[in-house]
Amino acid sequence: MTRQLRLHLLNPNRPDENFPPVEQAWDEPNGLLAVGGDLSLKRLVNAYQHGIFPWFGPREPIYWWSPDPRAVLYPKNIRISRSLRKSMRNKGYQVRFDQNFSAVVRACSAPRSYTNGTWITDDMHAAYCRLHLAGWAHSVEIYDATGTELVGGLYGVASGGVFCGESMFSRAPDTSKMALVALAYHLKTWGFALIDCQMANPYLMSMGAETISRAQFLRTLANHPYTPFKTTWQVDPNIDLSRWDPELCL
Repeated sequence: MTRQLRLHLLNPNRPDENFPPVEQAWDEPNGLLAVGGDLSLKRLVNAYQHGIFPWFGPREPIYWWSPDPRAVLYPKNIRISRSLRKSMRNKGYQVRFDQNFSAVVRACSAPRSYTNGTWITDDMHAAYCRLHLAGWAHSVEIYDATGTELVGGLYGVASGGVFCGESMFSRAPDTSKMALVALAYHLKTWGFALIDCQMANPYLMSMGAETISRAQFLRTLANHPYTPFKTTWQVDPNIDLSRWDPELCL
């Protein structure tokens, strides 16, 4: 007998309501769990603490997801190609954290050549800026050699010893990859367990991402409690990323 699936409807006036168990998420589309609610700070923090994230398009309701399997990247497994090391060594790019979070989100929301729009709406932008001000969301920023032009980066949410990556962008070759390497180095230093990539795609898999079960991902969240930093993240001034070997102990 085919199981009849129902999509849980969240109340936009109750940001503290519980999400349904993630085991109730649909198989197709993979991970769809609930619809509605709002993007308040309380609801978003609750979502990420339970392995759930929002993803929806313009003029759509808010959809909430918890896919199985889950794409993740363990910091020690990140792949740094020879050409990427060369770019990091010779281009003079500068790495910063949390200096212009809003600009990173805006850059990630810009139209791409392979899509007609963006899922990062104005409401999403405002919601993640609130997460950033509260100490949960962080940005990795790559600037040109002059230190004035933002040329690449990424942003995401830190929860449970896991960094939940949301989006990245490049305005120059290799700059989003450089941001991911910088993130992996610092998360490994700080004792984070993994980077949540949410859904697998060829770009992330080429950088060393893999898939694990939702249950394994949720165990990682539960086993790595985390209190958000109340200050901005700081880049290690002594690291030369072009020479870093992720597999070696720090």
